Amino acid sequence: MPLLEENTLSQEHPPTLPVVIIGNGPSGICLSYLLSGYKPYLDTATVHPNPILYRKLQEAKHLPITEQVDKKSCSHTRCFIHETQIYQKTLFFIQDMKYLSEGLEGRSRNPIAVLFDTLLHPNADFGYEFPPVLKWRRDKHQQIPHLVLGKGTPGGAWHAMEGSMLTVSLGIWMELPGVNYRDLTNGKRRDVTSDRATPEEISSYYKDYVKLKGLQKNFVDNTYVTSVQKLCRGHEQEGLENGQEDQRVVDSGNGHFEENGKECENNGGGGTLWEIRGYRQVQSDTHVPFSLFAENVVLATGASDSPVRLGVEGEDLPFVFHSISDLGLAVSQGKLDVNSDPVLVVGAGLSAADAVLCALNSNIRVLHVFRKNIDNPDLIFKQLPKTLYPEYHKVYNMMSSQTCTNVASLSSSNRPQAVSIASSVCAKMCPKPQLSAGSIAGGSSISLFPDYTSFPEHCVVSFQSDMKCLLQGDNSLKAFKISMALVLIGTNPNLFFLKCQGQYLGQDPTRPISCKQNPIDINPYTFECTKEPGLFAMGPLVGDNFVRFLKGGALGITACLLKRLKKRGKLISNGGNNFI
Repeated sequence: MPLLEENTLSQEHPPTLPVVIIGNGPSGICLSYLLSGYKPYLDTATVHPNPILYRKLQEAKHLPITEQVDKKSCSHTRCFIHETQIYQKTLFFIQDMKYLSEGLEGRSRNPIAVLFDTLLHPNADFGYEFPPVLKWRRDKHQQIPHLVLGKGTPGGAWHAMEGSMLTVSLGIWMELPGVNYRDLTNGKRRDVTSDRATPEEISSYYKDYVKLKGLQKNFVDNTYVTSVQKLCRGHEQEGLENGQEDQRVVDSGNGHFEENGKECENNGGGGTLWEIRGYRQVQSDTHVPFSLFAENVVLATGASDSPVRLGVEGEDLPFVFHSISDLGLAVSQGKLDVNSDPVLVVGAGLSAADAVLCALNSNIRVLHVFRKNIDNPDLIFKQLPKTLYPEYHKVYNMMSSQTCTNVASLSSSNRPQAVSIASSVCAKMCPKPQLSAGSIAGGSSISLFPDYTSFPEHCVVSFQSDMKCLLQGDNSLKAFKISMALVLIGTNPNLFFLKCQGQYLGQDPTRPISCKQNPIDINPYTFECTKEPGLFAMGPLVGDNFVRFLKGGALGITACLLKRLKKRGKLISNGGNNFI
C-alpha cells in the first residue's frame, strides 16, 4: 500500500495523479475497481429481461459497456484477433452512455445509476433475482492511476454503524461488481434465514473486497483532507481534455499556477489542476501532512458527516446526542438500565426507529417525538413491505397505538418562565400546532405507556440543564425528565475542504448541500459537476443514497475519463502509484 510519506510536503514538486478520490466507502471502492482496469462486458450466456436494452447491448457485445460504439461509427472501426479474443479499436467514437440508458426507469434520478443497477440486478424492483448480465475482465494496460483517501479502513461509514441492526437493502443489493455477496459472507452471517445483512457483515465484505480485487495499493487509510483548491496550468500547456500530457507541477509561489478566477482564465493557462492538502494519522495521534496535485477529483464522501440539528435551546448539553452509537455506548457502559429515566428519541426515520428498538431491547423506556402526523404518506414505514421489515413495522404500530394522552394541565400562571423564550423558537420550526392560551402539562400529568410512548405532531422546544426536555404539541407544552436525548433527524455532508463548503456546487447555490433537498448539480451521464470541470461527485452527494445506485456513478465517471484519455491518443498503461 502506498504511503503519503512525511517528506511529501518537502518535495519541490508534489506528485500529480490523474484521479484522486475523496472517500473510501462503497462509492470510492467501486470507482477504484473500474479505474483499475476492470471492464464490464455483456455475458452472452445470459439474457436481459428488457428486450430493447438487450438488443442495444448485443450491437457491440465484444466491447466493454464503458466503450460501446454506435453503428454510425462502424466505418471508423477496425477489428482484429489478439490472443483468441475479439477487440474493436475505435478512434474517438466511444458512444455516450445516454444511448444505453434511454427509456429505463428506476428509483434513482440519475439515468446511469438506473442503467448499471438493471445490468447488475435485472428487474429487482419487481421481486426477481435474475443473475447479472455482465461479466468482468481486467485489462492491466488500461488502468488509470488514482488514490482513494479515507478517514478509516475501506468501507467508510459502515464501520461506525451499529453492528446488530439490519440493513434496509437486501444483502445482495449491497454487493459490488465482480464479487458475490453471499459467496464472501457464507459461514460468517448471523442469520442465514434473512435476506438482509448487518452493518458488521457489510463492512467486512467491503474490506475483504478491496483485498480480493488487489486494490490495496490505491487506498490510503486514516487520511483527512483539509483543503481542495483549483489551480490553473500556466505556460499555455494543454490540459487533460486538450490532448497533451504534463506531469510536472510547480506551485503558485513560482508563478506557474494562479488561483481560480479571472486571472486564471485570462493568463493563457491550458487546463486546471486540483491541489489536495491534508494529513494522515499514524501511530496514535501523530499527524503527517501531505500535498498532492490531481487532474481530476472525485467527491465520494457520503452523507453521514454532519448530523442535522434542531437548533433549539440546550441542544449542546452533554446529555443530548446525534448518533445512535452513543446510545449503544451508554448501554454497554452501564449508564442506562431499566431504572433509568426515559430516553427521548427525536425523528420519524429509520435511524430513529433503530434507536427505539435498541433502547427497548435493553429494557429502557422511550419517549418518541416526531413532527409528522402518524398517517402521513411520506413516512418511510409506509413504503416498506411488512414481511421484509417486521421490526420497523413493529415500531410504526407503537407509534400509532401508544400515543400520549393529555389528561390534565396546569394553569397558565404556573407556566415556567422559559416557555415564553422557547415557544418563539418552536413557532418558527413547527407550522402546527401553535401554542394557545392553554397550559403546560407536567410529566406527572401525562398518561405514559410503561415501555414506549409516542408524541406525533410534537416538536422539541428546549433542553434544560436539569435533564428535562420541553415539548410542544396539541396546543400545550409538556415537560419530562429524561436520561438521554437522541436527535436523529438526518445527516448532511461536510464539504468544509471546498470553497464555500461546496455550496456553489448545489442545484440551488443559495442553500447548503443536502443529499435529499439540494444535491450537487452534475452532468447525469458523466457525474462531472456542472460548475467545476474536472470535479466529479457520486453517491449520496448526488442523491443516490442506496448502494444499489451509487455504483452507477463509478460507471459514468470511468466512461468519461476513458473517453478523454482516448482523445489524448493513449491510455495510461502503467497502473499503480509508484510516484508516491
